[in-house]
Amino acid sequence: MKAPYNLPVRALLAVLPILTALVCIGIGRYSMSVTESFTVLWSGITGKTYAVSPQAWSVVFNIRLPRILLAILCGSGLAVSGAAFQALFTNPLATPDTLGVASGASFGAAFGLLLGLPSIFVQISSLAFGLAAVSLSYSVSRVRGKSSIIMVVLSGLVVSSMFNAFVSLVKYVADPENQLPAITYWLMGSLASVSYRGLAIGAPLIIAGVALIFTLRWKLNILSLNEDEAKSMGVNVKVMRAGVITAATLVTGSTVAMCGQVGWVGLLIPHICRMIFGGNNRYLVPASISLGAVFMLVIDTVARAATSAEVPVSILTATIGAPFFVILLRRTGGSWL
Repeated sequence: MKAPYNLPVRALLAVLPILTALVCIGIGRYSMSVTESFTVLWSGITGKTYAVSPQAWSVVFNIRLPRILLAILCGSGLAVSGAAFQALFTNPLATPDTLGVASGASFGAAFGLLLGLPSIFVQISSLAFGLAAVSLSYSVSRVRGKSSIIMVVLSGLVVSSMFNAFVSLVKYVADPENQLPAITYWLMGSLASVSYRGLAIGAPLIIAGVALIFTLRWKLNILSLNEDEAKSMGVNVKVMRAGVITAATLVTGSTVAMCGQVGWVGLLIPHICRMIFGGNNRYLVPASISLGAVFMLVIDTVARAATSAEVPVSILTATIGAPFFVILLRRTGGSWL
């Protein structure tokens, strides 16, 4: 039986990421209670920094808060992009990288690191190549001025494979002493290098993409129908499809540009939300935004606090996500896919 999506549930989904962030921001070598974390954050908002210790203020605002914000943005963005693509392509295994944006963004970052560019330009290069990969996928899918869903998906697979080969080529020619370890570690995903400057570039694109998908959530159910049925209901399928693809591309490209490849979020979270609230995208999209943010907050906290050396995020998402997905699959027999 699906959970009701009433006012208390909506309030809980809205508050849950905030409460999780307050807990996670106090976890680490310099630990703080939820009350202490809130006090430090409130002092920054009100400007009364004299009310807290300088060390606590520095740890929260200079180190942990940027990571908390990035985890919320990336988790919610990847989850809602996965939900949107699963509805758009009517494929339960669709992910935010279905059209090759993550592979293209990974190549852009690896190429930037190979050239020794500053981190901000590596981020810009990653985002540019991610957008280029999706544009190439959409161009390849057009035959005689038209494109179908199956052609878009197949083109995305081809373009993704091509950019993955480019990444391998960059790793092959990279200096094994300095460049190769940096490229390899970046590709495994990490939120450690985030800065407010980097957030200023990527956050608006993620917020815009999530907002667009949230606005279109009412019509995502119609896009799950075949094209003729959708047109008969007054929906401009081409415009809607382009809007969803653009929004998901902005989100995924910006996420990969800021923290590398992070897998499983866009696949696992929408399915968990679908099991809880059903397949109606009116409820699925907001739930994915909330639970995606919570999932990434927990994963990043474990990554930075579980051991003395930080664990790459993609290792944790795969280690936790894959077994959990198998358990869900075994319990439901795949009927929720």
